[in-house]
Amino acid sequence: MVYVRIYTGADGQSRFEDLGIPFEPSDHATVGLFESQATNALFRREPPGLIQDWHTAPRRQYVITLSGSSEIEAGSGEKRQFGPGDVLLADDLTGKGHITRITSSVIRVSVAIPIAD
Repeated sequence: MVYVRIYTGADGQSRFEDLGIPFEPSDHATVGLFESQATNALFRREPPGLIQDWHTAPRRQYVITLSGSSEIEAGSGEKRQFGPGDVLLADDLTGKGHITRITSSVIRVSVAIPIAD
């Protein structure tokens, strides 16, 4: 499984990279397991057409789209679409940040899972 990381480059611009989840062998009930320490979970509902202008991530966090869709534009100009089941690691804590646009005709529901330090 692949997830997308958005991070701040040396030039202060955010950019994307695709990463694989490092599943480890587990018990007989699962094929693989990846564990990350989290502090809590925040569920968010965003209406169609919402645009969050340039902003940085408030903390390192996984953002998983549950329903609806969004487009994220990095400072590099690249745009990525995120739909149900897509995982984003928001890691652009400095610099210009990114733009988030809700592109679906339905409310986008997502869960943000902050990563513990």
